[in-house]
Amino acid sequence: MKKTYQILLCALITFVVAGCGKTAKVDTLSIVPEPVYVNMKEGNFTISNQTKIAFENIGQNTTTAKYITKTMRQMHMRTAIGNAATDQCVSFLLNDSINIELGEEGYMIEVQPTGIRITANTETGLFYGFQTLMQMLPDDISSERYKKITLPCCTILDYPRFEWRGSHLDVSRHFFTVKDIKKHLDLMATYKLNKFHWHLTDDHGWRIEIEKYPLLNDVGSWRVDRADVAWGEGEPAHEGEENRYGGFYKKEEIKEIVEYAAQRHIDVIPEIEIPGHCSEILAAYPHMACANDDTTYQVQIGPYWPPRAILCGGNDSVMQFLYDVMDEIIPLFPYQYIHIGGDEAVKSNWERCPRCQARIKELGLENEDQLQSWMIMEVEKYLQLQGKQIIGWDEILDGGVSSHATVMSWQGMKGAVKAAQHGNHAIMTPTDYCYFDYYQGNPNFCPPAMNHPLPLYKVYQFEPIPAGLTTEQARCILGGQANLWTEYVNDYHHAEYMLLPRLCAMAECLWSPADRKNWPLFRSKMVHHKARLTHMGYNVFEGYFKPVLFTSQNNDGTLNVGFDWEVEGTEIYYSTQGTPEKEKGGIRYTEPFQVKPGTVVSTASYLNGELKEEVYTFTIEKK
Repeated sequence: MKKTYQILLCALITFVVAGCGKTAKVDTLSIVPEPVYVNMKEGNFTISNQTKIAFENIGQNTTTAKYITKTMRQMHMRTAIGNAATDQCVSFLLNDSINIELGEEGYMIEVQPTGIRITANTETGLFYGFQTLMQMLPDDISSERYKKITLPCCTILDYPRFEWRGSHLDVSRHFFTVKDIKKHLDLMATYKLNKFHWHLTDDHGWRIEIEKYPLLNDVGSWRVDRADVAWGEGEPAHEGEENRYGGFYKKEEIKEIVEYAAQRHIDVIPEIEIPGHCSEILAAYPHMACANDDTTYQVQIGPYWPPRAILCGGNDSVMQFLYDVMDEIIPLFPYQYIHIGGDEAVKSNWERCPRCQARIKELGLENEDQLQSWMIMEVEKYLQLQGKQIIGWDEILDGGVSSHATVMSWQGMKGAVKAAQHGNHAIMTPTDYCYFDYYQGNPNFCPPAMNHPLPLYKVYQFEPIPAGLTTEQARCILGGQANLWTEYVNDYHHAEYMLLPRLCAMAECLWSPADRKNWPLFRSKMVHHKARLTHMGYNVFEGYFKPVLFTSQNNDGTLNVGFDWEVEGTEIYYSTQGTPEKEKGGIRYTEPFQVKPGTVVSTASYLNGELKEEVYTFTIEKK
């Protein structure tokens, strides 16, 4: 290591009351996402009030060093300056020469009897190594004081499978505070997610300050208050009723959030939705609607389908508006991408609009889909002049896209396949695996949500590389993300319930090698992570107790029936007589059993001796 770059900071980890607090001996590791390589060894190392922490060759005031020391203080630890890395030390070290295997985000942890050493090529890697170290500590470390924690000796080598590991949050349907957003970013950092897709504008509210168009905030950010009733059950606005539900982020707040995210090595990707989903724009500036559209637009207060509001594609002032908005957006988000939406734009107004039809004729376009593509590509050109690239939902493919556009594939895998075949980058977020506004359990036992089932088990089956791509095409898949739309999610406490623990499964799908994924192991790790997250102050869904059914056919025509489950410790009882409860003679499931086709099997699930949810029935048929 070069002496001239050895800027050492040692901090003594002492607990708030020396000699007081709990002790713990950690025997097994429960790390999410699962690392690339873990080698358990003989021996252990004990963290105590004699343990030092050293930041080698990075200064004490770097982003990562300050984050680590602040996190330790929040975990009932305090730091004092030492002078050098020694035995009984936790040290963080940037590699003198690049370890190609680790890349930009990888790290290595070595726990030895004399101390812990975390190395990486970059501060990002050290940051992720620290997140793993925190997960090696007891589940209640964020809320309890410890005087000694003994960790097993091991070597961990780790790096991500995908560069895009995202979490999307819709703040248009319901506005979340700066404090809420920071809590979300903390959650992302815990599980090594690195792209925050911030859905800032939609029919139900414009959420970012734009100085040149003040009515976007004075009008477009507010609607009548129907938060006390379920989504879709609110009455229309009454005459004279005040628009007082909503809000927007001032530019200083945006900067604060972007800086907070950067400290956690998270890029913030803003989404400014065009050309559809724009009721809030047209409520503020109705002249941007089509020439013959006499609709009086308002900021929507509930379900709005089909979303007919659309910016006029033949109006030059619309294009100038988009350029002006981007001029104010770009300085706030110092990252590569800006998301421009492009989804679900109902073009019936364009079909009747003389200005839009004149634009189509003038440009030699074939249809309204190509008019949308022209608008998007004009905005893309404008952004490219300022060093930015666009992302759009997969509908941007319909009228053609530039070779530089990145496609976010939500309507299954087909958008990503089409994009990759044309050499465009793609981000996977298909509804079947990635839409966390869907129910994660039995609707009878959950708050209202979008009426589709997406349990933890299915999220964990997500494979971001679509089948059928060549090796070269597969390189176009940047990664994926979880999407939380918030029609039914009024506040961040509820958002946590929808995200957790599914976000843990998504993190493992995007970080860990495919061959390191192991459902039974992940299920067992969730016991610890649910406890950990609860101690951290998050609202975690307990789990879905409907068994996962598996069948296979025997040569004699009978069928083998097997069950899996979502919550570790679940006991499944079954019956072919309709009474599976254990007190009614149900048989405890331990291994697959045989039945004839057409047999109805009923199940009852128990956790800690308590019957969970309801009796579920399955008719066993040949596939």
